[in-house]
Amino acid sequence: MKRRFFLNRTVQASAALSLMGLYACKNPEKGKKVLQTLDKAPSLFFKISLAQWSLHRALFDKKMDHLEFASKSRSFGCEGLEYVNAFFKDKAKDMAYLKEMNTRANSEGQQNVLIMIDGEGHLADADKVKRTQAIENHYKWVEAAHVLGCQAIRVNLAGGVEENDAVKAAVDSLSKLSDFAKGSNINVLVENHGGFSSHGEWMSRVFSKIENENCGTLPDFGNFCIEKDENGQCVDAYDRYKGMLELLPYAKAISAKSYAFDAQGNETTIDYLRVMGMVKDAGYAGFVGIEYEGSGVSEDQGIELTRDLLIKVGKQLS
Repeated sequence: MKRRFFLNRTVQASAALSLMGLYACKNPEKGKKVLQTLDKAPSLFFKISLAQWSLHRALFDKKMDHLEFASKSRSFGCEGLEYVNAFFKDKAKDMAYLKEMNTRANSEGQQNVLIMIDGEGHLADADKVKRTQAIENHYKWVEAAHVLGCQAIRVNLAGGVEENDAVKAAVDSLSKLSDFAKGSNINVLVENHGGFSSHGEWMSRVFSKIENENCGTLPDFGNFCIEKDENGQCVDAYDRYKGMLELLPYAKAISAKSYAFDAQGNETTIDYLRVMGMVKDAGYAGFVGIEYEGSGVSEDQGIELTRDLLIKVGKQLS
């Protein structure tokens, strides 16, 4: 199968090295020793980005402004930014605001990677009129992503009722949206995000029919719940490891979801070594986005724990 990745396979400094670089600026002597030690360690086969959803509580509670995201990402030693459109919902066509986002990213040495799009309609809706409107609603985000120098937008395949019809609707929507995005050099990516999209075999059926090279998947380690009850509890879950194997052949981005950690710093529900081994075996060498979604520790601590775990397993796999 054809794979096109965001980055070439030349792996640069790890996120840990970047973080220690900041440390070294404040602590020259100690920092120098740490950097010399890390310089001898094996590099990672991927680069680390930060998904903005990791900070959703701080952003929704107005404890953090959207424009502070780049500096926050740099403080964790990350190298890329994965935006969520909910935090600048009315700014898709505001060129001055997008320019400021670029300025902030550049000043912090961050790369704008992608925008995660929600709330713009159901791309697998059986109603052609509603589906067409949903496709067109995404156009402005394709254009915004282009202005920001991103490589992709992430979309959702929601709205399907009957799985065969949903496959046809999804292929139609993705093909049309990808055709539009091609002119802006933007990839259209689908995340496993509930419903049929969290069913790996269903997603494989969709992508086996997609001919657009700028269309692919964004496999998320944790989003394999197909259906939840009225209390938000998962009542139908897909095997995450089977699902990852089915989504990875089409992957152009990766989301490292995390919820909780044990005393050794391991994620308690996801075998990171196993799943990152799958990512490496698939030949993926792009950004892996930290997406902490737990509540047991602060958002900052959750991001740090996820980063450290990614670095640990990345070195084991190098």
